[in-house]
Amino acid sequence: MPVTHTVGQLTVIALEDAAGPFFAPREQAFPTATAEQWAAADTFDPAARSVGGEWLLRFRSYAVRVGSGPVILVDAGIGPAGSLAADWAPVPGRLPDALAEAGIAPGDVSAIVLTHLHNDHMGWAVPRDSPFTEARVVMQQADIDAYALNRAHAGQYDLLVEPLRAAGRLEAITGERVLAPGVRVVPTPGHTPGHQSVWVESGDDSLLVTGDLLVHAIQLTDPDLPYASDMDPDQAGRSRTGALDEARNRGATLAVSHLGPEFIS
Repeated sequence: MPVTHTVGQLTVIALEDAAGPFFAPREQAFPTATAEQWAAADTFDPAARSVGGEWLLRFRSYAVRVGSGPVILVDAGIGPAGSLAADWAPVPGRLPDALAEAGIAPGDVSAIVLTHLHNDHMGWAVPRDSPFTEARVVMQQADIDAYALNRAHAGQYDLLVEPLRAAGRLEAITGERVLAPGVRVVPTPGHTPGHQSVWVESGDDSLLVTGDLLVHAIQLTDPDLPYASDMDPDQAGRSRTGALDEARNRGATLAVSHLGPEFIS
């Protein structure tokens, strides 16, 4: 059964699309990390390291159901065989099956929030592959602009952005946006220019869906540690530190895309 977390009348459901090793040694991803920092991270999240020392990632999306109403999906996984992530991620993903196991039909999904446009987060939102034919897709304009400049080297603009725009399903935003009562998108740039995270809130209870604000437990134990895949490591560090400080001050739960546990309190 899917792992869930409730925030007031909102239910957050963890959906694993796939799991597999990162495409490079973790020491290349965090080149300045010390042995002591790795040891602390491995103690916190032992499931993220294989017996042979590989970095093991989960590729997760999160479904947020508002009461008994429609579902907001945060991120859309790696996608099927032949997706843009197929050259490095363990395709095919199983997000449609994971949704069905949670009792969610594709037509129940009214909106998909893409935390950013890396291809392991948007696979099932690509119109040619997507079962979500009616959902609006929410992304930051800054990420759209970045891929408009990079369209000769990546398929995000031609396969994702343009078809969604043509279908009237692209919701490009700048800054914060409330999507539903208790569901708020906030910019957390640095990993990409338009990276965004999602707060789920009810009274004093809250949860933050982090996307790639953090990808490994070493960024929880040492938030300032630079990550080689962050487009702007300094900005990413500021976003991560600020968001984690806010989450800590609020006593919020974290919903994490790639770590071993689905939720961290």
